[in-house]
Amino acid sequence: MKYTREPLSKDDLLSPQELSELLSIPLATVYRWRSRGDGPRAMKLGRHVRYRIDDVLRWLDDCVDDAPRYR
Repeated sequence: MKYTREPLSKDDLLSPQELSELLSIPLATVYRWRSRGDGPRAMKLGRHVRYRIDDVLRWLDDCVDDAPRYR
């Protein structure tokens, strides 16, 4: 079977620090999400946690609040 996806680049994976900077949230929040099973899907590579940018974007789409706004 041939692998058809393009190779990963450094820009495809985010560290917890990079995710906190991207979302402008405290790093502690990213760690809390991970320990509670909230937040975007993460992967463990040895001792390192990384987040696929595709998973982060999918998770952000799921966070959209579609509730009607009343003025």
